Amino acid sequence: MIGRAPERLSIEERGALAGKWVALEVYTPATIPLKRIEAIGASVVDCVTQLQERGLDPRVFEFVVMHG
Repeated sequence: MIGRAPERLSIEERGALAGKWVALEVYTPATIPLKRIEAIGASVVDCVTQLQERGLDPRVFEFVVMHG
């Protein structure tokens, strides 16, 4: 599900992510990121760790809890 837009997830996929945190890159006019899931975890810390392991800067991401 990483790399997918949250609005493109199926009902089953959204259900599987219910209660989990996801990281989405913050929109700025300079970056204009696509809204894609870049990390999934049980906590924000899990997401930050995943982003850092991939060489991404967690400061440019928003962290939200997914709902089913």
